Amino acid sequence: MSNFRMVDRTTGFLLPPSVDEWLPERHLARFVVEVIDGLDLRAMSGSYRGSGSASYHPKVLLGLLVYGYATGVFSSRKLERATYDSVAFRFVAANDHPDHDTIAAFRRRFLKEIEGLFVQVLLLAREMGVLRLGTVGLDGTKIHANASRHSALSYEHAGKIEAQLQAEVADLMAKAEAADQADLPDGFSIPEELALRQERLRKLAEARAKIEARAKERHAREQAEYEAKLAARKAKEKRTGKKPGGKPPSPPASGPSPADQINLTDEDSRIMPVAGGGFEQCYNAQAVVAEGSLLVVVAEVVQAANDKQQLAPMVDKITALPEELGRPDTLLADSGYFSAANVDACANAGIAPLIATGRQAHYPPLGERLAQTPPPPANPTPVEAMAHRLKTPEGKKLYALRKQTPEPVFGIIKAVLGFRQFSLRGHQKACGEWNLVTMAWNLKRMFALIPA
Repeated sequence: MSNFRMVDRTTGFLLPPSVDEWLPERHLARFVVEVIDGLDLRAMSGSYRGSGSASYHPKVLLGLLVYGYATGVFSSRKLERATYDSVAFRFVAANDHPDHDTIAAFRRRFLKEIEGLFVQVLLLAREMGVLRLGTVGLDGTKIHANASRHSALSYEHAGKIEAQLQAEVADLMAKAEAADQADLPDGFSIPEELALRQERLRKLAEARAKIEARAKERHAREQAEYEAKLAARKAKEKRTGKKPGGKPPSPPASGPSPADQINLTDEDSRIMPVAGGGFEQCYNAQAVVAEGSLLVVVAEVVQAANDKQQLAPMVDKITALPEELGRPDTLLADSGYFSAANVDACANAGIAPLIATGRQAHYPPLGERLAQTPPPPANPTPVEAMAHRLKTPEGKKLYALRKQTPEPVFGIIKAVLGFRQFSLRGHQKACGEWNLVTMAWNLKRMFALIPA
């Protein structure tokens, strides 16, 4: 005869239930709640008027967002549903059920304040002994914007559509002035068609104006770089007495090119090459990750696909961190970040750079691996000194840590947590959401580093 446990879904609780009893003592949800309860949320709570119906406390809504991002739940509707379906989310929400509009509005409203909380979490990690800024790795990853690349409009194509719409408007005006309109199909309204095309023309004019403004900014930036290169060539010629080799730099072209684009859904996003080939509408998410703990110490989102211009701003953000966190002594980065100016930027900040000067072979020959370390150059420049250090056994061992520092963090955030696309549109909101993602990752990682 079979022996089964009794199935009873109708008997009520003999004593009032407590959500505190529904979770194990060691659980990520408990850790998230404890950390958020210890954060300074006065910037959030102080912005509420205190009138009308009672509001959900910021620590409840922030806890839902952080625990959601740490477990791969990003949608406000899914977060609301999880407060009913998931024991852990019920615990975080204190057995309450904020609606999705409240959660989404809170996320949009306090993105800037979350950036400050990001640093508070780092200070907590330092106090817990799980964060040490010795060696850090810098890398970037492309994350899809909340927009399709098919919504992008080029400057040339916008001009063609604009000309077509203007011709259609003129044709409609001619039809409106004609006395006999019997040949018009049923349901065809000239005023409505005119209004539709005039609205499209207005949006096209705005799009072209924004592309032209971007081209003007780009030309100013490229002109400054062009003049700096000319000045460097003249200085070298004066110093050596010889004309520098190679072709002189070409002056930048002014005005927008026909291929310059703007996305009509999220105009701040850009078409970028992605891993595996092809192009998508993306942002370039940057992160500085501490070696060993794999905690993100600096996070940023940029609109440029190229990483070379991102090192100096990220170093500035590192030096702006509170002194209690300490300062890294070595920064690791791949060849996409290499330039003499970037090496100087690290040196000026008191950080030793280890940046690959070119692409390295995956399987170098045995003779190259066993080759003797070359002697250090006499009176080396910062680039020469770094290049020599990369050839030493100590430098090779240290640089080998790069692939196992920022890249696993990006892999887990994208493949395990499932964060591959921003939920919010606009550059500033994407920056705020990336801070939220990396803060949630830090809490998840801190929980894993705490001894059981």
